[in-house]
Amino acid sequence: MTLEARTPVDDGEKAHWLAVRPRLILASAFMLFLELALIRWTGSNIVHLSYFTNFVLLGSFLGIGLGFLRVGRSRRQPYYSPVVLAILVVVVLTFPVTVDRNTEGVLYWTSLSTSGPPAWLILPVIFCAAALVLMGPAELVGRCFPELPRLEAYRYDLVGSLTGIAAFTALSFLSAPPVFWGLIAAICYALLLVPRPRALYVGLVTVPSLAVVGLLLAETLTAGAIWSPYYKVTFRQLQQLGVAVTDIAVNGIPHQQAVPAAARLQWERQYGLPYERTTKPPKDVLIVGAGSGTDVAIALSKGAARVDAVEIDPKLRELGGSVHPDRPYDDPRVTTHITDGRAFLERTGAKYDLILFALPDSLTLVSGASSLRLESYLFTEEAMQAAREHLKPGGAFSMYNYYRESWLVDRLAATMQSAFGHKPCVDVVSTAGQQAVITAGLSEADQRCGGAAWAGAAPGTPD
Repeated sequence: MTLEARTPVDDGEKAHWLAVRPRLILASAFMLFLELALIRWTGSNIVHLSYFTNFVLLGSFLGIGLGFLRVGRSRRQPYYSPVVLAILVVVVLTFPVTVDRNTEGVLYWTSLSTSGPPAWLILPVIFCAAALVLMGPAELVGRCFPELPRLEAYRYDLVGSLTGIAAFTALSFLSAPPVFWGLIAAICYALLLVPRPRALYVGLVTVPSLAVVGLLLAETLTAGAIWSPYYKVTFRQLQQLGVAVTDIAVNGIPHQQAVPAAARLQWERQYGLPYERTTKPPKDVLIVGAGSGTDVAIALSKGAARVDAVEIDPKLRELGGSVHPDRPYDDPRVTTHITDGRAFLERTGAKYDLILFALPDSLTLVSGASSLRLESYLFTEEAMQAAREHLKPGGAFSMYNYYRESWLVDRLAATMQSAFGHKPCVDVVSTAGQQAVITAGLSEADQRCGGAAWAGAAPGTPD
């Protein structure tokens, strides 16, 4: 195998103004950046892709492969890429797919009623568009390889790929809205595509790139929409049973509401049950999944003297601080921690009278190659043992959610029994959606089950 550089691909034009090494790094960085941006942005507007991010990933892989195959087979610049990207942005913004807010009952993936085009139509369109868009940067990367020794080309390709990933990660961490992603894409197209002939370049590169930036700017400036490191967060003010609430959706999916504590306790008794199952009023409370602040407001209304509110999404916390009617985050008794719940438990040395996993539901996968969601690691025996270790004498641990299946309630109750050494209290508030509260005291004497004594897992419950 030879490691020498081969003759550059003749694309019928003069040599690119940018030297091959920085061009390869830039093209590789752009390819990975654009792939991640497409995965994130389409998932924020097409609800199906919030759960199946692999769909866009596979389309991107196909496009990258086809782009490399085109090297040496065409003399034309890949002007098609910005054109298809502009068309994709227009289609997604014109025909978004969101959860129908008029759907009754508890929402689950298999029972979603959505607005917008059906999945069988919109998903193939996005798959094909993602493939065509990524073909362009991949072809630009592939054209650099023949001009360098192979190992050197791979090295610069790797440097560029890591740079693109790091750049998108940094923008996500900073909660940068999509207009910045579009602006970076436009700049990369301008730097990498040779402007010859100029009229064709203006029509197929400049105009589509400016259109993408303009459309994403309009989306960014939409009232009631903010971008967090994880989601596109939208919110609206409404009246519910005569009470002013803020309805919050993420990636087009209804997620939570900022509701006064008194109203929430009146409407849904599950929120008050953890305090009824303890043997003494909790003074020090840890809430994992604090969100927009309703659970924090309830803890304060129950007499908590100190509340540690753990929320992984800074924008949800920020939104709750500005719109929640009870202003729980302004209370000096509350300390906010923007981090993962289990990571917080591993780092803190504090002890609590009550630790509450309050409807943790991230709607976000750990990675595109995994079916695990961000909160999955909270529902393990190890996480519950960590919670137990942070309880004061007489303290209790509680979690509530819509578990959907009765076997899942039993499974989690059995996990809690294994972690605490005794049976927990289990309140099934509603069989519709298996709305349940599972509570365990540090010892069996530290919990008051009353009519919520758990009989044990039903036969056939998975281990």
